[in-house]
Amino acid sequence: MRRVFLFVLAIIAAGSVMAQTDSASRSNMISHKNMPRSGDHFMLQFGYLGWNGTPDSINTSGFPRTGNVYFLFDFPFKTSPQWSAAIGAGIGSDNMYFKETSVGIKDITSSLVFKNLADTNSFKKYKLSTVYLEAPVELRFTARPDDNKHSFKAALGVKAGLLMSAMVKGKNLENKAGNTINSYTMKEKSKTFFNKNRIAATARLGYGPLSLFGSYQFTTLFKEGVAPDIRPFSIGLTLSGL
Repeated sequence: MRRVFLFVLAIIAAGSVMAQTDSASRSNMISHKNMPRSGDHFMLQFGYLGWNGTPDSINTSGFPRTGNVYFLFDFPFKTSPQWSAAIGAGIGSDNMYFKETSVGIKDITSSLVFKNLADTNSFKKYKLSTVYLEAPVELRFTARPDDNKHSFKAALGVKAGLLMSAMVKGKNLENKAGNTINSYTMKEKSKTFFNKNRIAATARLGYGPLSLFGSYQFTTLFKEGVAPDIRPFSIGLTLSGL
């Protein structure tokens, strides 16, 4: 974790040096204090969720998805308004879907069991959901800081997360022939098998209020030795503004 934060600080420092060099080469530089700008303080993200390292024995299905909401403070570099650093907080949620499978997050076992239910009863819809309290940090570049809504943008950063909730949810119990046995919703919550903290690299690239985002988790989703070494990743769209 310390290496990740040192890496981000190095990126920010490098960006600052680049900005100072650029500003020194232009005699007519406009001060950022006199330049109106929107800092993209609010970010709403939605996208596809993947699990790197998932063995073939785990039967995922559907469209796994991630959703994030962040509020960040943007700090433009004094020497160049095109560069800035942002830090904030928010909520990140992931939803992974399964077919003919149960995930024993409440089982009293030494390891997390992904049970194949192809030959018995299973839920028609079944998912594993996690929710994190997160702190993102970004190094940002905006081509036109005086017109943020009509500008090319790029950002590179990391986010640290604290696990708030882990839950499995099943809906509509069926037999192996696909016939409904009972139309009800089952919920189970437990954080026993999960890593309580996560660190992920992030990147964004876009124009105006819309951008593509990607993230890759350095830390494993589950504790060491209790489940496969799965590292989630995501890609999707960001809507930003304010």
